[in-house]
Amino acid sequence: MSAFLGRAWARIALLLPARADLAEMGRDPRRDLLAGLTVAIVALPLALGFGVSSGLGAEAGLATAVVAGALAAVFGGSNLQVSGPTGAMTVVLVPIVGQYGPTGVLAVGLMAGVMLVTLAAVKAGRYMQYVPAPVVEGFTLGIACVIGLQQIPNALGVPKPEGDRVLVVTWRAFEEFAKSPNWTAVAFAVAVAAVMLVGARWRPTVPFSIVAVIAATVVAQAAGLDAAEPIGDLPSGLPAPSLSFLDLGALGSLLAPAVAVAALAALESLLSASVADGMTVGQQHDPDRELFGQGLANIAAPLFGGVPATGAIARTAVNVRTGASSRLAALTHAAILAVIVFAAAPLVSKIPLAALAGVLLATAIRMVEVGSLRAMAKATRSDAVILVLTAVATLALDLVYAVIIGLVVAGALALRAVAKQARFDQVPLDRGDHSAEEHALLAEHIVAYRIDGPLFFAAAHRFLLELTEVADVRVVILRMSRVSTMDATGALVLKDAVEKLRRRGILVLASGIRPGQRQVLDSVGALELLRHEGREYATTPEAIRGARSHLECAGLLPAGPVPKPRTADEEVLR
Repeated sequence: MSAFLGRAWARIALLLPARADLAEMGRDPRRDLLAGLTVAIVALPLALGFGVSSGLGAEAGLATAVVAGALAAVFGGSNLQVSGPTGAMTVVLVPIVGQYGPTGVLAVGLMAGVMLVTLAAVKAGRYMQYVPAPVVEGFTLGIACVIGLQQIPNALGVPKPEGDRVLVVTWRAFEEFAKSPNWTAVAFAVAVAAVMLVGARWRPTVPFSIVAVIAATVVAQAAGLDAAEPIGDLPSGLPAPSLSFLDLGALGSLLAPAVAVAALAALESLLSASVADGMTVGQQHDPDRELFGQGLANIAAPLFGGVPATGAIARTAVNVRTGASSRLAALTHAAILAVIVFAAAPLVSKIPLAALAGVLLATAIRMVEVGSLRAMAKATRSDAVILVLTAVATLALDLVYAVIIGLVVAGALALRAVAKQARFDQVPLDRGDHSAEEHALLAEHIVAYRIDGPLFFAAAHRFLLELTEVADVRVVILRMSRVSTMDATGALVLKDAVEKLRRRGILVLASGIRPGQRQVLDSVGALELLRHEGREYATTPEAIRGARSHLECAGLLPAGPVPKPRTADEEVLR
């Protein structure tokens, strides 16, 4: 027991902050503090907007940005990652709110946090590298479309219609707008989005989102525009931590949504951390620590009324571009947002919802990297199919299903491509020391096939079809030294082919079976079948001599001296 506890503690210790993290925070604190301030200014409207979009309100977005942002900064696996509420997570949360209510979302976030900690404990972070790039690009494109569509009701200044499908809600919002147009809200949303998009090209380092939101708020208050509905009252501080939302009897029904939230949090956080690594030199995140930090963040955020959080790609990119070098920047961002929550809640409450909708519309547009999409679409037809399918599934279904569909299709297309690499070719017999007349007789009765590449379920049945249609010969030699991999299906198909040829009176010999393939052949009985009467040989020349002996015994070749064995240098054909 003590040994088990010792191993468990050693594994946990690897996930906890180290002294090196503290040392990094002290190297250039001035730059990190400035970067944290900049990120906080960018994050404020996003946190408010995503909180409103999720259905739990602006205060939930702020609580998430403060609590989850601080914990993920301390315990996460990246020095540069900034965490908080994100558009991708909002897309998943909207139907959960509709079905289970706000308390259901809080319980789902808590359960997802526990799942993320478990994933970190079993070292699951490394599997992120197996997600294909077209799936990620399609996923991002789909998210951008959904985020943009989610903002349509607030941008049009109409109450959010009923419905759990974003396309349906958007259509109903346009119908409501047609009945009673609110051009003031449209003007605010379009103006804020335009300022952000144009300003980003003109002065990329200026946080135009907060500038546009402040300007919209001042105009709405000065002109007394009732049509520009504000956020509404916000609590001046974080609520006391509580588990009152937790209903143990409902946890079973919340398991599937929690798995979806945990999967998305893991995917988006590890993707964001990878993006941060690519934008810097010398930074490398720890995927398991990142899952651990995000797990703790999602366990804590619901206690304060916050929504589930993930690493935020846009805020992380701002953090890197403004010179952050350690966790101090992300921690500063959370601290500044906490100050705003406590000191400026009355001012924040006056921000028009349409202005926040404009911020998120601009964010959705900026998420779409046209160059990357064009390059991915031109790469191969398979990549284009995966990208489009993932994006459409994200829009029509939900994010987790979209990723699963993308991964399944990508895997199927990859298997198809690998299966096409498998070759089954007839090759001429090595003449060796046989005379021309003897070689001609051998070639009349013996055919040799070389199997190149993988012999597995995706390619095995084509092999069976080609092999069993072999012409009328007496001996078939299978040269197997170039078989790269073999599974149980491939071994069973090989066994089936040998038995079918044997029933036709054709002897099958095999040469060059690799050591790594013997176990799978033996498990299905194929190896024993090939060994029967000495039908397995180390090299092809040995198999040819065995075939010659068989033909002599059958009276199809005149008996003669057995050719001398070849030297090691001559044993090149296996």
